[in-house]
Amino acid sequence: MSFDRSLKIAPSILSADFANFGAEIQAVEAKGADWIHVDVMDGHFVPNITFGPATCAAIRPHIKTVMDVHLMIAPVDPYIEAFAAAGADFITAHVEAGPHIHRTLQAIRATGAKAGLALNPGTPAEAVAPLLDMVDMVCVMTVNPGFGGQKFIHSCVDKVRTLRSLIGDREIHIEIDGGVDPTTAPLVRAAGADVLVAGSAVFRGGSVSNPAPYGENIRAIRASVPS
Repeated sequence: MSFDRSLKIAPSILSADFANFGAEIQAVEAKGADWIHVDVMDGHFVPNITFGPATCAAIRPHIKTVMDVHLMIAPVDPYIEAFAAAGADFITAHVEAGPHIHRTLQAIRATGAKAGLALNPGTPAEAVAPLLDMVDMVCVMTVNPGFGGQKFIHSCVDKVRTLRSLIGDREIHIEIDGGVDPTTAPLVRAAGADVLVAGSAVFRGGSVSNPAPYGENIRAIRASVPS
């Protein structure tokens, strides 16, 4: 997987039709999605329960782009191999999820998957500084993790700028997760982000039988970002 800093839109299937994931993924990719984002929640690290490795394995054949798996779980390490075996291209763990995050990143990379590191809104950018040579992506949570449809936390934009400075010329993506829409996308893109996770902002108004709004929503986000 080659690296570039071009804008990538990653619809979150948390906002898709749970009864029709395969067709939803095919529809949203056909309408311009660059990656597919899978939010894994355990009801412990975050106050919600979503998907496990079996779901990831079931949807993997439908994903033709990149499967971006965001683990909002604790502990993380016992499940890394299962999500890698399910076909995850990126596996992202939270820096807050355990005391040995360096070991977690090593374990992710050992599977052949790309390693991501996520930061909750209250965690400073500097927390990732000692780990930057171990990661392929830093995910900045711009809402409190656990539920879709929350309002964007604007103070996180400064964190993105700080991260971009810390990363320098390293080949590390900056991903934004939470509250991304045509109003907030240009703010985080200007600050240095290149992967934008969008749930309701992509899936709103559309369906498998009427996928046109997916394309309209994706184009609206792209059009909001200066070239």
